[in-house]
Amino acid sequence: MDAPQLLVVPLEARGLRLDQFLMARLPDLSRTRIQDLIAGGHVLLGDSLARSSHRLRGGESLIVDLPPPAAWEVEPEDIEIDIQYEDRDIVVVNKAQGLVVHPAPGSWKGTLVNALLYHCGDLSGVGGVLRPGIVHRLDKDTSGLMVVAKNDSAHHSLADQIAARTAGREYLAVIHGVIDEESGTVDLPIARHPTDRIKMAVVATGRDAVTHWRVLERFHDMTFLALKLETGRTHQIRVHMAHLGHPVVGDPVYGPARSPSPVKLRGQALHAFRLSFSHPRTEEPMTFEVAPPERFETLLRTLRAGA
Repeated sequence: MDAPQLLVVPLEARGLRLDQFLMARLPDLSRTRIQDLIAGGHVLLGDSLARSSHRLRGGESLIVDLPPPAAWEVEPEDIEIDIQYEDRDIVVVNKAQGLVVHPAPGSWKGTLVNALLYHCGDLSGVGGVLRPGIVHRLDKDTSGLMVVAKNDSAHHSLADQIAARTAGREYLAVIHGVIDEESGTVDLPIARHPTDRIKMAVVATGRDAVTHWRVLERFHDMTFLALKLETGRTHQIRVHMAHLGHPVVGDPVYGPARSPSPVKLRGQALHAFRLSFSHPRTEEPMTFEVAPPERFETLLRTLRAGA
């Protein structure tokens, strides 16, 4: 979109909000980006500016001008992080629950990337300006292990291992409901939710997504699981378990509106406890494990006491 685009609103779009119509026509842009464009005067309805909430009649002409995003330099910040291992090629961190991985709209500062730039001085450039060194991600409210690349060679090696499914990523989760089977596999494709762009969903035309799970403990109305990823789609475990009717406890997006929990959680009870891969330089097999955070452990103790 180097030049302004002319969009004609079809009659079947009658009644849609302006931002909803643009989200459907410009799927590569987030809702926040589209709303910022409208608020910034980069979307004309006929010859006039309009609000995001404007209801379309059908037949109107829209002119959308997409300016280049403002340049952004990520600043190093002195933020405490739990480093499990480090050498000249990689850093393995135990990400705290509540810590955003990389800068994004709404979270430009205080992220893991800001902290790593302060600690390491530099990271690989493969991930771009806002995501240097980031090979794989964890959601803000998911805790646990991540490996970060310090140079491009390490980044490519780790990314290739994840793509080839030779890197291992295993999680612990407490879910709603009781699963009778001892283990199973969810093999269902995932894509952006068709109507709610904040969410992902099981969609027939989505990208393949495979999650293996096994039961560790059962409680009155919850189950403690170990899960292993074959693929790494956005929100994969959370989407798959919610699709099965067993959302992760404390999940504010895919869980019930009122998510009962005997312990107050900051987010979902989901923790990346084991990470394995081959070292990008030496090819030595490496495995790391970390226990869940205290709130997760408190939840398990409380459930065990109740059982």
